[in-house]
Amino acid sequence: MIAILQIVQLLLNIVWWIIVVQAILSWLIAFNVINTYNDFVRTVWNALGRMTEPMYRPIRRILPDFGALDLSPLVVLLLIYILSNIVLPNIAANYLAANPY
Repeated sequence: MIAILQIVQLLLNIVWWIIVVQAILSWLIAFNVINTYNDFVRTVWNALGRMTEPMYRPIRRILPDFGALDLSPLVVLLLIYILSNIVLPNIAANYLAANPY
């Protein structure tokens, strides 16, 4: 059980980094530091979008429209933080309390 929780924690960390990299890349594209005419940049941008869009879509349906400001990555990062630092440690503590050996 603990190994499964560690795998979930690792996956949450990977998703967190994917979202952070996508945010930084979006800022670099927005300020024309890099552009999407570069094949590598376009490929990475599209791949990150395909990975994160399924997480953002339900949140975008719930959140009000803020125009150009997209808060869905922030909400996903908050949910990842809650899962990583509150939910998973409580599950592990309850499991270890119920199964001391």
